[in-house]
Amino acid sequence: MDFDLLLIQKMKRGNENAFDLFVRKHYKEILKYCSYHCLDASYAEDLTQETFLHFFEKLSDYRYIGKTRNYLYTIAGNLCRDYYRKTKESLLEEYPKNMQSSLHPSEAENSLNKIAIEAALNHLPEELREVIVLYYFQELKLAEIADVLQIGLPLVKYRIRQAKMQLERLLREE
Repeated sequence: MDFDLLLIQKMKRGNENAFDLFVRKHYKEILKYCSYHCLDASYAEDLTQETFLHFFEKLSDYRYIGKTRNYLYTIAGNLCRDYYRKTKESLLEEYPKNMQSSLHPSEAENSLNKIAIEAALNHLPEELREVIVLYYFQELKLAEIADVLQIGLPLVKYRIRQAKMQLERLLREE
């Protein structure tokens, strides 16, 4: 029997330890996913916690079909999209120049590289950004991405190829 299924059964019966184990099992992956969707680390943590809250709120209706992680990614993805709709601040405002100059040269360079990559990712259409984050940052297999996004495998491959081309173009412009 699957470990997630056991945890979900115990959570539905109110077992506090099962909730804790479930969060510990999936928290790191969901936080990593949210971190790649927003620059603010504390907001990424908030989105991660909100993901679990949404999951737990609907737990009584949740039917286990062996894809709990995919369901958590879907919730997190929706929350991240809401975050983008609400915030239209520029990336440069989040990293003022005086803050960058106070960093060591390698730290400043790493921050600038991260900003450039984040900016390029943010300029991609949502469906292309999503496959890139899942493939490169979450390290999901193509079939898993197709499953999470509920699209066909050929479309996943196409979107990754398109995203790579657009990212390359955007990063050259930077």
